[in-house]
This record gives sequence, C-alpha cells and structure tokens, in this order.
Amino acid sequence: MEKQKTTVSGKQRAAGIILCILIFAVVGVISYYICKPMLEMAKDPQAFRAYIEEQGPYGYLMLMAAMFLQVVAAIIPGGPFEIAAGYAFGVWKGALIADVAMTLGSLFVFLMVRKFGVRFACLFISKDKLDSVKFFHESAKRDLLAFIFFLIPGTPKDIFTYVMGFTDMKIPMWIFITFVGRFPAIFLSAMSGDAIGEKDYTTFFIMIAIIVVVCIAGSIFYSVWKKKHDAKAVAAEAASGEETGAD
Repeated sequence: MEKQKTTVSGKQRAAGIILCILIFAVVGVISYYICKPMLEMAKDPQAFRAYIEEQGPYGYLMLMAAMFLQVVAAIIPGGPFEIAAGYAFGVWKGALIADVAMTLGSLFVFLMVRKFGVRFACLFISKDKLDSVKFFHESAKRDLLAFIFFLIPGTPKDIFTYVMGFTDMKIPMWIFITFVGRFPAIFLSAMSGDAIGEKDYTTFFIMIAIIVVVCIAGSIFYSVWKKKHDAKAVAAEAASGEETGAD
C-alpha cells in the first residue's frame, strides 16, 4: 500500500510553531513556580517532608507534577526529587510515585514529539544532541537497546525520551521501557532517601556511593559503546561509498 502524501500549509506550520512556543512557556512558568521551590526543599529532606505533610493529598500530586515537569524540561535534575520521595513516603511508595510521574512525563514528551516533531523537541533539546542518538532510527534492535540503556544509570535518558517520538515505536512498548527501565535507579535513590528518614546515615552514604559508582560506570559503558557504534557506521558508509564509486 502506497503511503499518502500529506502537505502542511503555511498556516498549519505557523499554528504548530505557536503552539510549541506556548507549551514551552507554560512548562517554563510551571517549572519555575513548582519545580524550583520543591527542588530547593528537596535538598533539605526535613523541610521537604514537612512541606509535603502540610499539603495533605495535594502533596502527592505536587511531587508528581514536579517530576513530570522535570522530565519535560530535561534540564532539571531528577535525583533530588527521587531521594526526597523516598524520604517523604518510604522506599516502595516513594519509588512508585516517582516512577509513575516520570513515566507520564516521558509519555507526554513522546506524544508531543510525534505530533509536532523537531519544532517541539528542539525547544528543550538541541538538534545536535538529537542527532547524536540517531542510531535508534537505524538499529533493528531499537526496542532492546532502548530498554538496556534505560536500565543503565548514567545514560542520557532525557535525550532518549525526546528522540523516541521520531520512531515508530508502539506506545505500550514505550510505557514499558520507561516504567521498568527507570525503576531500579529510582528505587536506589528512594532507598537513600528513606535511610535519611530513618537516620541511618551509614546506609545513606553507602547507597549514594553505589549510585555514583553505577552512574559513572554506566556513563563510561555508554560512551565506549557509542564510539564503537559510530566508528562502525562511518566505516560502513565509507565502504558503501567505495562500492558505489567502483560501479
């Protein structure tokens, strides 16, 4: 079956750009008024727990909203929120709250990129960074690669989140990858937060050390893998060019 060609009028293109700018502005304002104060409090676990308790049921929603926006805005660090969630709600509840919120944020980004493409993605991630993970478009094992890289701490998950909207990955698969793949790292962070709540500082420092070491190891692994992949891609392209020239 032939694909139907679609054309985008100047008005539609302009409307899309305006909508993307509005989304960026709304996310920016909400991030400033919700994420920034909560991020500051997350650095002080006792103040954060007191603040969440004062909000009652809204505390859950506010924390989830902050984590949701953290994924969308990409530049906001998620670690302090994850630790604070473990401190405020305990290991399992805190980890699940964080994972659900970040999965929803990832799904939102996925759908917005699929709808508005580069115009939306480049509001938050540079074109060069998007191009740096173009191997997801080329690999036949894309879904497996995405799952593995989400499992490994220290990989650029914010970039992965934005680039996946450009692929034909099914939505249920994306939800599975983000929810299951993020959970181990979130769980470790929640454990460290819970340790602070229990005043078990030995466990806290051990967990932080583990997180740091695992993140560094994951970052190195990803960097080495990507360099090898890029080198193979360049070699394959060069070989293909030589064959074409010979013909």
